[in-house]
Amino acid sequence: MTKPIVAVKNFSLTIGDKEIVKELNFEVMPGEIFAFLGSNGSGKTSTVRSLLGIYQPTSGTLHVNGKTLSPETASIVGYLPEERGLYTRSKVLDTMIYFGELKGMTRDAARDFSVSFLERVELSDKANTKIKKLSGGQQQKIQLGVAIMGNPKLLVLDEPTKGLDPVNRKLLLDIVDQLQKEGTAVIYITHLMEEVERLAHRLLILKDGTARAYGTVAEVKKEFKSKSIEDIFVQIYKEKSHEVTHV
Repeated sequence: MTKPIVAVKNFSLTIGDKEIVKELNFEVMPGEIFAFLGSNGSGKTSTVRSLLGIYQPTSGTLHVNGKTLSPETASIVGYLPEERGLYTRSKVLDTMIYFGELKGMTRDAARDFSVSFLERVELSDKANTKIKKLSGGQQQKIQLGVAIMGNPKLLVLDEPTKGLDPVNRKLLLDIVDQLQKEGTAVIYITHLMEEVERLAHRLLILKDGTARAYGTVAEVKKEFKSKSIEDIFVQIYKEKSHEVTHV
């Protein structure tokens, strides 16, 4: 039986006197695109930070590949944060090679990957350009390249198509599709429900730190008697009740 790459069990997080996440349970399987959805302030980012070991859970466990993530095991995860975190004064190729070496790649392997990736995303001519000279969309491509270096088993993408035009959005989504087919698990955070409909195998909708919908796209649509994930999302966020659906 295939084991989950991510297993979150009875996870709760309180920061100060505010309960951010309450008794959250979900799994992500290898080769699955898992849409992790919720409005700003729902607890998504806090859950991801806890999964990555940045926050310590108040209770429960968050395991990646069977254990709590540590600096020694972090190389199996690629992370594309919503806020870009590149060194803007460094050149594109130098930056990518640097991050590749941080992930344990040899310098030559990191260079080969970077050159190939820049060619694929049509940025070969920017290899020796400083990051700060790139457009927002170009920087997003570089950030994705850094995230997928080293063939991570788990890829966490937070609003990956934000600021991209339709051509580059399709390019990025095609790369995500290919990684998934090669066995990478993807946690996909987005506000664009058409991306969920196109990409996701399963999803979780978080509201006020609680799972309000969880399952395959088809299961969730059936449970809510709706043909649209966007309509379900709106329905959940219009509810005044805090009763939890079956998780």
